[in-house]
Amino acid sequence: MTTGAVTESFPESSEPLLPTKRRWEGEDGGGDEAAFHEFNGASFAGAVFNLSTTIVGAGIMALPATMKVLGLVPGLVMIVLAAFLTDASVELLMRFSRVVGAPSYGAVMGDAFGWWGRRLLQVCVVVNNVGVMIVYVIIIGDVLSGTSSGGEHHYGVLEGWFGTHWWNGRFFVLLVTTLGVFTPLACFKRVDSLSYTSAISVALAVVFVVITAGIAIVKLIRGQIPMPKLFPAVPDLASVWELFTAVPVLVTAYVCHYNVHPIHNELKESSQIKPIVHTSLALCSTVYITTSFFGYLLFGESTLADVLANFDSNLGIPYSSVLSDAVRVSYAIHLMLVFPMIFHALRLNLDGLLFSSARPLSSDNRRFGVMTAVLLLVIFISANFIPSIWDAFQFTGATAAVCIAFIFPAAITLRDPHSIAKKWDKILAIFMIVLAVTSNVVAVYSDAYSIFHKKSASSNA
Repeated sequence: MTTGAVTESFPESSEPLLPTKRRWEGEDGGGDEAAFHEFNGASFAGAVFNLSTTIVGAGIMALPATMKVLGLVPGLVMIVLAAFLTDASVELLMRFSRVVGAPSYGAVMGDAFGWWGRRLLQVCVVVNNVGVMIVYVIIIGDVLSGTSSGGEHHYGVLEGWFGTHWWNGRFFVLLVTTLGVFTPLACFKRVDSLSYTSAISVALAVVFVVITAGIAIVKLIRGQIPMPKLFPAVPDLASVWELFTAVPVLVTAYVCHYNVHPIHNELKESSQIKPIVHTSLALCSTVYITTSFFGYLLFGESTLADVLANFDSNLGIPYSSVLSDAVRVSYAIHLMLVFPMIFHALRLNLDGLLFSSARPLSSDNRRFGVMTAVLLLVIFISANFIPSIWDAFQFTGATAAVCIAFIFPAAITLRDPHSIAKKWDKILAIFMIVLAVTSNVVAVYSDAYSIFHKKSASSNA
């Protein structure tokens, strides 16, 4: 497929953040040629780490709670099925991309549904990623500087180590994190530049899994862990409804579609994207399964919605406080390194929304710098002063995530503008839409009920 065909088929707004390796290779000109010699394409391992980091974010901490709801056997089966379904949706997306040479997710949506389709996708990515990153920053603040709720203060790691001081307060810690970690990493223009930090991020997720598994095995040998629930208890209709509340967590556990094209564009060999997706999903599934199994095995029916909160208590083994701090610090650093991968897709899609007819973002340093600074400032202020903003993102985020992961790829398949979809593809697409809509309705209802219940409880108190 020639570069010219891609450029003619899609306007500049659909271009990737940087020219692809193949576009650099095919053009003449000093600046681009020099850039090409500096960057010969992303490696297989780097691409796997970047895609895996996109997948494994804060959602990993909610997975053990789904085991409490579903039971170990159905819960673990659902994690595997969600991985296969995600693989199928990415495969459909990339198949339609190859037919028309689309360099981005937005370009595929634009090919199938025109201007409004591309804009709708970009809006969903912006809404989803802004919400996710605000939550990441809030969690980092909670872990390092503590949080207060219901009149009770939960000490952060830094408060536990050094006592309460101005310099380990929430505002200052997040300011240092934003300026010292987020800003330098957000200034990279290529996804592949983040491959080393992504590798560290995946390694830290593995550290969490290893520590959790180690504690669970020690307590199991000592006979301190009861037999976990293998299947759900369904005594009444309300219990059946509760089972569905676990579906949204599993359905959105592997959302990575908005970063597949940027990673694909930078590969040395574009044909590697399929094994890269398979390897990333296999790696993340392994992390998810072990986290869910050992997390639920360790805490049983006491497993909280965010299993990280379970590590605030005494774990009942030697060096409990050291292991608890190790888990929380490794997780906070993990989120810091996940942040730039999500930020990259946010900046790219917001630029497409606001400056669709402008030259590529990579060639306009002023626009790149201003957009990066403004987005970081908005996320920092939101996480510090309006943490309850997540109440709104629980609704919009749930909707945006399922659209990105399943509804849009399924809709493209059903639309089938180039008549390449098979009968099985369309059946799978219908199943994806039904599953996505169902999980979204359940998520919105559950979040609305939870918020209403909390407000009612506080007003009655």
